[in-house]
Amino acid sequence: MFQFLTQIFERAGQGVDQRGCNTFKPVPHFRVPGRVAEGSDESLRRPTERRKSLLELILAGPVLAGDTLIPGLQFVAHLCPPVAHLFPRVGSGLRIAFVRLHLLDGTYELFRAHFGAPPRRSPDGQEIGAVVGVIQSTLSLLREPDVTHVAVTTDHVIESYRNNLFDGYKTGEGVPPDLYAQFGLAEEALRSLGVVVWPMVEFEADDCMASAAHKWKSVAQVVILSPDKDMMQCVEGNRVVTFNRRDRKMFDAAGVVEKFGVEPGSIPDYLALVGDTADGVPGIPSWGAKSASTLLARYRSIEEIPPDPDTWDVTVRGAARLSENLERARSDAALYKVLTTLRIDVPIVESFEDLEWRGVRRTDYLALCDRLGLAELRSRPERWQ
Repeated sequence: MFQFLTQIFERAGQGVDQRGCNTFKPVPHFRVPGRVAEGSDESLRRPTERRKSLLELILAGPVLAGDTLIPGLQFVAHLCPPVAHLFPRVGSGLRIAFVRLHLLDGTYELFRAHFGAPPRRSPDGQEIGAVVGVIQSTLSLLREPDVTHVAVTTDHVIESYRNNLFDGYKTGEGVPPDLYAQFGLAEEALRSLGVVVWPMVEFEADDCMASAAHKWKSVAQVVILSPDKDMMQCVEGNRVVTFNRRDRKMFDAAGVVEKFGVEPGSIPDYLALVGDTADGVPGIPSWGAKSASTLLARYRSIEEIPPDPDTWDVTVRGAARLSENLERARSDAALYKVLTTLRIDVPIVESFEDLEWRGVRRTDYLALCDRLGLAELRSRPERWQ
């Protein structure tokens, strides 16, 4: 992934701007209450843009004063216990049912900032441009009114347990040294912003996001802030989605099918067949996006693809060659699928309440700004703990 990200951002030459602004737009399925939207991004106040609130989405109908309905339900249930059963998950559980969890791909954000923000040195000469970009971009995200529960995953070290399974799996080769040196500092900066940070050593950041999405998929919506196609396998309907902050593109289950031709659950099989250069997965010879999507749309998994191409009930060009190559490399395909399947058992000790963002940690953040010479960022936070 790291070599791939380096190439992508070097070619793109863009990312966050110097202030880190306009890097995230809310998923356009939701309406922000008018009193909250005042002073926020202009696009949220366009009268021609009709956005549904969380409550409208979940209750499948319009609601009045949507941001006051939850405490209203709680109040009614408190006064009238006999009707409490009409409002599932009343109390803290009800609150969870109506909020969104944002999972931020910290490794991607660091790469994006390194290649998109201008270089910068701290007073002691350390390169900190990427860290500055991450601070600005994350503060911009935290200003969004619907971002209430946030966690960031990072690759504290580049290698993971997958390197023990396959020698060709991605390594840190090609990562600029001045970028790699900022990994730990970026985690410190994110913690000072008051968000939960999960630095991965044995697992990968993607595994942690997948585990968190699986653990809390009962909330109103989990938004995975990452463009990585690996994360598409985590998508479930419109309840778990991915969002590309740079392109401002959301993928729900229908979007995954539209882009890849397969259901989210078949993404590991798809990547195992066609390969994933970002992660060093070579794929099976002759298999491309079209052949893989056609067969997986029909059979869903590699294991279910019949060994005899004459029995395939879908038409694929070069079926005999594809089948021969797959049968010759079934064990390789199985290994590649292990590599491309994200884990959902990464240990996460935090409760959902622990992920609620309560503001920037004033003492830690100001000390960090002073140490790194970031005087102009001292007053940037809009909310302090």
